[in-house]
Order: sequence, then C-alpha cells, then structure tokens
Amino acid sequence: MSRLKPDQTFYPTPREAVRGPPETIAYVAGLYTGTGLQKPDFLAVVDVDPKSDTYSQILHRVELPEIGDELHHFGWNACSSMLCPYGDPTLERRYLIVPGLRSSNVYVIDTKPDPRRPTLVKKIRGERIREVSGYSRIHTVHCGPDAVYLSGLGGTGDEGPGGVLLLDHRTLEPLGRFEIDRGDQYLAYDFWWHLTEEVMISSEWTVPKYFENGLDLDALVKGLYGNRIHFWDLRKRKHLKSIELGKEQRMVLELRPFHEPTKLMGFANVVISVKDLSSSIWLWHKEDNRWDVSKVIEIEAVPLEENLLPGVLKPFGAVPPLVTDIVLSVDDRYLYVSCWGTGELRCYDVSNPFEPKLKSIAKLGGIVHRADHPSGRRLTGAPQMVEVSRDGRRVYVTNSLYSSWDPIFYPEGLYGWLVKLNSEGGQLSVDDRFFVDFGQAKAHQVRLEGGDSSSDSFCYPSA
Repeated sequence: MSRLKPDQTFYPTPREAVRGPPETIAYVAGLYTGTGLQKPDFLAVVDVDPKSDTYSQILHRVELPEIGDELHHFGWNACSSMLCPYGDPTLERRYLIVPGLRSSNVYVIDTKPDPRRPTLVKKIRGERIREVSGYSRIHTVHCGPDAVYLSGLGGTGDEGPGGVLLLDHRTLEPLGRFEIDRGDQYLAYDFWWHLTEEVMISSEWTVPKYFENGLDLDALVKGLYGNRIHFWDLRKRKHLKSIELGKEQRMVLELRPFHEPTKLMGFANVVISVKDLSSSIWLWHKEDNRWDVSKVIEIEAVPLEENLLPGVLKPFGAVPPLVTDIVLSVDDRYLYVSCWGTGELRCYDVSNPFEPKLKSIAKLGGIVHRADHPSGRRLTGAPQMVEVSRDGRRVYVTNSLYSSWDPIFYPEGLYGWLVKLNSEGGQLSVDDRFFVDFGQAKAHQVRLEGGDSSSDSFCYPSA
C-alpha cells in the first residue's frame, strides 16, 4: 500500500504545507554567462540546515554541458497541484526543469536518489523547443496538474510573440504551445493561475531584441516594454481579457496569486514608471464576476548625488527602486519585495490586500544603501530573486538580475551571493552566519527542498 501514497511533499491545502518540515538544502542557479569567463552555468546545492557542520556551504554543483545558457528561473516537474481533481498523484517531486534563457535549452536534473548530489539526466535542445512550440528564451517553469508549463519570452527570432508551452509530465518532452487563441497578447514574461477557477494570468516584459543586450532606454520611452496583465481560460486555452496598468507603467513582471484557493486575487510588480521612476505593486481581484486590477503599493525613487550614480541614472539624479521580484508567503500574510536599485528587501503585511502595511526593511547592497552583510562581507548588487520557506520563517535572496543588465546599474562589478534572512511576524533580520559566496559566478533563482512559497498550487481550502 505504501506505493499508493502520494509524494509526502505534496500538500492538499496551504495550511498543511505551512506545517511541513523545514528545508535542509536549497538549489540555486549559478551562471558564468556574461561574466567573461568561458565556463558552463551550473546548479548549486547549498546546505541551509543551521545544525549542520556544512551550513552555508555549496555541497555540490551540477555542471551543464554547454557555455552560454544563462540560467534564470527553474521549477519542479510535479508539486502539490498533483492532488487536484485532474492531477496525477502517482508522480513525485523529483526532477528540476532548468531552462537556459539565452540558449532556450531545457535541462532535466534528477534530485534522486541523493538530493544532495543531483545529476543531469536529459537535455531538450532549444531548436526542438522552437520547432514544436514556436517559442524561444525559455524562462518561468510551473508544475500544473496536467503538464509542466514553461514561458517563452520570444518567438523564433528576436521578436514575438512570446507565450507558454507544455511538457509532458512523464516523458518530459515538449508537447506544443498553450495558446489556441491568444487574442491581442504579444509580450510575455510570467504566468500563474487560479486552478479552481480554471483561469491563468500572464504578464509582460518585452521582446528579446529589447532585453537581451541590455536596457533600451529609447524603447522604454516609446512604450515597447509591457504594461498589461492578461487573463486566460486555462482549460480552453483562450485569451479572455487584458488590463492595462497605465501608459507610464512599464515591465509587469512577477505574478503571485494567493495560495488559498478561495481567494481569487494576487499581486504583480511593475519595475518602473517612466513618469517618476517609482515602482509599484498591483492587486488583481475578482468582484461581481469581473476581473479588475488596483495599485496598492508605490515605492518612490531616491534622490542621490551624481557622483554616486551609474551612468544610466546620472541624467535623472535619482535611483529607482527597481522592484524586480515579489514573493507571497504560503499563509498569504506577508509579501516580500526586492528593490534591486536601492538595495532593500521589504516585508508588507497584506492581511488586508487592498491596504498593505510596511512591516520592516532589510538593507543589503544597493546603489543607495551600499550596505554590507552583518558578517562584514561586501555585498555587490542588491536583493533581486527572493524565495520564502513554506512556513514563512526563512527568506533567501540572491543578487543578479540579468547578465546584460547587471553592469548597467552596477558597473563596478557584481559578484554572486546568497543570503538568508529570518522573518518573525514580518520583522526581517539577516542571518550573520549565512553567506554563500559564488565568486565570479552570478546567482539567480532559489528552489527549496520539498517546495517553497512560489512553487506549489493548491486546490483545497484550509479548514
């Protein structure tokens, strides 16, 4: 009968996920792409168990076979969505699906039999991805109940449209593109869903020719970076509606739906306003059977002396917050916001999602704060990718945005690091024992053993 038990890291409700055991290892994307070093990118295994003799150390690295993939986001082949009515609970959370943003290659890394020494077991070439789906620049990975979903930020060339493609759960081979009718959607970035409503939401960055070689200020001013959120019929795979967040709002990136399936809402971040350099957080929500979006947080740019500004910001005399990532705790209580420009990780209490309240700010690196780690280690760059443990008590942060964008805002150089913060009641404190130095490699997304706050979907409400 034990063979019939689902993976013990699958949880039917968010409340049960919060009660799960703490993680002991983390998987982190490490990359040499864009550093000038001709080395392949890698997946690092990091010890995050405070009781371990190797706490805060890289235990193992899975080296990829090619140079220039540029690892960014990655995810699991299966997760708690397998317990949904049309999921497959006989699958297990075993394989990490790891795309290369530049190469469009997709790697499959097996975390068993030894999660501390995973191995590369499969490679899907970018050419195959493009042939089957028409997409390239593969980015975000989410495990749905019926397939593994991946976003492609570009089409077959440097333009679009971007969109979503699917992998078969069992063969991990590409099936084709998600969209049957894409409506007026052209730009792509993140996507998520409300499974019980059978609705998917997607966001917009821009096409590859405007992001791959760095920030294009002219294109930004012309409105060629995205400013909309899209709603889709998840089962019919048809575009339902798009909502513009305002002409001045540009780069709508991360989407974080509430974990509780009865809460039909979620947060999206806007990187920059071309009007005043501010960043903002928006809440999508459903009322009277209609989807709408409201701005609930605005973070202003910070004036700074010209001699302290990188060249790209000197004409403006200020540092934009550059909110590039957000994560919502599994209990839907706290929203963590990274300000990659100024050098802050912010925590907001979103118990009332329409009126978030700032609880605490941790200062790490940044153009404005230039704050060192409490251990005395220098922090180049600033908080960028954020991940939160299932119980919401530990927050992991890395510092690289994108190889061609990092030197624009941090021309003095950016060296990869991973830091950990503790969160008690929304109060952030940096763990002075935890600092992982990636050296000349850069560090991007973090995934935690057994799941984390941005890798699982739940179909059953908490009691």
